[in-house]
Amino acid sequence: MELSSSRKSELPMSPACEEMSLASHLFYMPVQVTRIDNETVADRFFEELAPFSRILIVSSGTAELSINDQLYEITRGSVVLCDAHQRLKWKASPSLRGIQIAYRCLTSEGSEHRGLNHPAPLHRCPVGILRLAGELETVWREPQLSVPLQSQQLFIELLAELYKERNALQQPSNYWLEHAIQYMETHYNKDLTREQMAEQAHVSQEHFSRTFRKNTGRTFNAYLTLLRIRSAQRRILVGAPDLNTLAQEVGYKEGFYLSRKFKEAVGLSPTAYQRKHKRIAALNLNHTASLMALGVIPELGVYTNWLEHSNNKLNVNTSQKLNTYGQTPSTYYEAIAAARPDVIISYNMAEENKGLLPLAPVVELPFMTMNWREQFLMIADIVDKRQTAEAWLANYDQLIIRSNHRLDRQLGFRGTAVVWEIHSNKAYCCSSSHGRGSQILYDDLGFQPPSELLEQGFFARGYVEADIETIASYPADHIFITSLPSCPRELSQMDRLFRSPRWIELKAVQNKQVYLLNEPDMFCGYDPISTQAQLRELLRAMTSRHKFA
Repeated sequence: MELSSSRKSELPMSPACEEMSLASHLFYMPVQVTRIDNETVADRFFEELAPFSRILIVSSGTAELSINDQLYEITRGSVVLCDAHQRLKWKASPSLRGIQIAYRCLTSEGSEHRGLNHPAPLHRCPVGILRLAGELETVWREPQLSVPLQSQQLFIELLAELYKERNALQQPSNYWLEHAIQYMETHYNKDLTREQMAEQAHVSQEHFSRTFRKNTGRTFNAYLTLLRIRSAQRRILVGAPDLNTLAQEVGYKEGFYLSRKFKEAVGLSPTAYQRKHKRIAALNLNHTASLMALGVIPELGVYTNWLEHSNNKLNVNTSQKLNTYGQTPSTYYEAIAAARPDVIISYNMAEENKGLLPLAPVVELPFMTMNWREQFLMIADIVDKRQTAEAWLANYDQLIIRSNHRLDRQLGFRGTAVVWEIHSNKAYCCSSSHGRGSQILYDDLGFQPPSELLEQGFFARGYVEADIETIASYPADHIFITSLPSCPRELSQMDRLFRSPRWIELKAVQNKQVYLLNEPDMFCGYDPISTQAQLRELLRAMTSRHKFA
């Protein structure tokens, strides 16, 4: 039976179907692309751009976001898609970073149309979406006249990826499955059953099992066991309690059963695993350097040329170097799998960590909240080198004492200091939680950041970003520049800065206490080896009248 045209028009259409019915007649135009670096920017964004469709893409940190009075937690990989009719209320954390986009969606007749939307945030979106958003923000901030359509092209590519991601999650099986996996990852130590999870998902047990295995490659029980054993491995690496207590912590009733499941999964008993010499994969520069300071070359690590040549006694083979740039998720996984690690060390904000669960336990070290000393000691516990780390830190503390005595004689009162890195069109200075030499100046040598940085939430955010020409707005007694740009345009900006009256009038300039170090590889590290080298370079600059601007 065919419906009349008037009757057809009364049938409700889902947003996805409505978009598809008009897909060939819709045009998308970005209005504003900005970077999230604190909650003030985000709140202003929501207020000022409420008339437009909006996209919020989180690259790091966590926050609470209310969408139409429904509260959600968003974190790295979360994407919020909303149109002009959705109400957003924001409660951010200082560590939150991301990209926010406002845009218009128009029909071919020029009338407004609702943009891409979803009632709840999308979680764990592919890295490619974060990469496209970052490229779009850079192009939007620094447009190139030679490529006039680049921002539109990137925006459409991003929309296409978000459209696919949203539609995939709107499939009922993927939607409930994502929530089921997230629940298991946070409640694996509880008495979970397939029956309970299927009931929560409002699907039959058989459908739950089929869909779960199809999407994870494992049965529900096998995945739950993997979560529990990986948790037990992490606890053993950093000093586990007795076996029975450990069993209860990870979801088993007694130690004997844990030991049996552990051996089935790992091939060793918990005790043998604890004693085993472990193959380490360190997925970032800082943790690789921490291992090197302990005399350990990881099976896989991340290196700069400076770090690799900082200790000629340690030879690193090409097969032990992980290139983190230009990797797809599959090639990244394959590179780590080829190292056959027993332990993977990474920061807790790395999106890729969950996908590495089948390879080995991932020890996630907190970013910003754990300083380089604490990270060093934790890594030392993993490789059974605690005494070596404590001896290294004791020697470093003696070096700090001697350095302070030297500065007492030559400088006396420390005053204020700031460390700048100059990049493409922007300058960055970091607090001690991000390293870059600031951990030495502020934590070890008694300097203070200038008040202008503190007014911008320097310690809470971890860094301040500024235009190159505005560096003079942050006066300090000592100014260190550890990285200089190489492009002619940025170099000309630096030259204008150094010739400007405001710069010349700075106390640091007049006292010859501006130090051009230009050692980006050395100062990017936040680890024992880099920190010790940074200390020596900073001390040399301040006590020998290093070349200045």
